[in-house]
Amino acid sequence: MNIFLENDYIKIGIKSAGAELFTVVHKRNKLEYMWRGDPAFWGKTSPVLFPIVGTLKDNTFRFRGNAYALPRHGFARDQDFEVVSTSGNSALFAIHDTAESLLKYPFPFQLLIEYTIHDDTLEVGYRVENRGGDEMYFSLGAHPAFAVPLIAGTTYEDYYLEFSETENAPRWPINAAGLIEGIATPLLSGTNRLPLTRALFLQDAVVLKNLRSKRVSLKHASVQHGLDFHFDGFPFLGIWAAKNADFLCIEPWCGIADAATHDQELTRKEGIEKLAAGAQWNRTWKVHFY
Repeated sequence: MNIFLENDYIKIGIKSAGAELFTVVHKRNKLEYMWRGDPAFWGKTSPVLFPIVGTLKDNTFRFRGNAYALPRHGFARDQDFEVVSTSGNSALFAIHDTAESLLKYPFPFQLLIEYTIHDDTLEVGYRVENRGGDEMYFSLGAHPAFAVPLIAGTTYEDYYLEFSETENAPRWPINAAGLIEGIATPLLSGTNRLPLTRALFLQDAVVLKNLRSKRVSLKHASVQHGLDFHFDGFPFLGIWAAKNADFLCIEPWCGIADAATHDQELTRKEGIEKLAAGAQWNRTWKVHFY
């Protein structure tokens, strides 16, 4: 099932499968801002990363003496979400634990995702509820893929990312097993601008930690169309594109792939979120399209 939200400025579409955003059209400038999801490159458009972000060492975590297997980015992106409610400008989706999920992730939970549009801005809110009687450990991230080039007649290398603050932020490399290496490499040094090149992603995503910025903008050197992406509350940011594909993923994360040296204990995993029994956790990101 596809759900559409529309106002005088933008029209968006979300699939109930994975609660995945798949289109954002600006009605005034006629631009489609989302990647088309071509399976020849990458068939997704905006998967939800839960209850882990990235790859576990040997696809396995340990908790209280037991081992559990989870695939890269967890299982939410492959679930059919319940459409809890819709209105003209918002839609709420939900999944919860099942007998099957508890075999690979031993925590009773509910995950709610709400999409809301205000003028030419999309806001995406997450609420994680711990429905168990003990502490819950999880990660959550977003993975939206935006069309680049955005404008016909422009090239990928015409675009750049502009951070809201001057950054001194290295890149944390991902190895062939999908794990974070222990030694960072230089990337942003006394600048707020990252030029886009296809070579930037030949060795997987750019992973950034603890940026000063809470906003990053996708811009073009001479065309006045782009987007402003706000990610306050997310301590990690991933930037990625498939080889030679016409998109850029801007990925705010609460959580990160295992370090290459990690001992696989979930409670000691870098960036893991901890939620008390009966408690709720909330995060929101938003994008202004222009």
